[in-house]
Amino acid sequence: MRVGKLSPAGSATAPRAEPAEARGGAWQTGMVATATGLRLVLAPVVMALLMAGWDPLAGALFAVAAATDYLDGYFARRWRVSTATGSFLDTTADKVLVTAALIGLVAISRTSAWAALIIVGREMVIMGLRGSAATQGVLIVASQLGRVKAAVQFLAILLSTLNVGYLIGPMGIDQWFMALAVLITVGSGIDYLVRFSRVVIGRSRGAG
Repeated sequence: MRVGKLSPAGSATAPRAEPAEARGGAWQTGMVATATGLRLVLAPVVMALLMAGWDPLAGALFAVAAATDYLDGYFARRWRVSTATGSFLDTTADKVLVTAALIGLVAISRTSAWAALIIVGREMVIMGLRGSAATQGVLIVASQLGRVKAAVQFLAILLSTLNVGYLIGPMGIDQWFMALAVLITVGSGIDYLVRFSRVVIGRSRGAG
């Protein structure tokens, strides 16, 4: 169960109590945790396969790992087994998967090191801010822009992994999607910073 969410005013609202019988059991929680853990396990495998030149297999495993991001979130909401820890591990697994894949792509000169730096840097900054908010008892939930960012990142990485470089103007389609991923990543980062600032300002005024 989520510990809170960002209200329009920027403060955290108290979670609604859920009847115990409405929540999933141990096996549902285990399935969601397994899906999250699978991304962490597959991240170094995808990177190793990329660097070894096994593009199709790397792409297939990356697609499977990316799919678990949507599956664990869907089942966590459906079975009502979401927790603050689970939410943090879910987003952490996404970042590890994206980082590992980008490192592999940069190592084989298939994507820009600058693109990787911007994407990974944004994820690290937001992870730090999310942790800071959590220490204050606040969970800032992902925005719609953040969900779009994740989807575009996954697609851009998959296209680059499979080396889909059909030219569209001066760049290949994989490069266009990577550039789009960078732009949306920056935009969603700014959006998160704004929402985080509202929380900090709101709590400061409340404390005053």
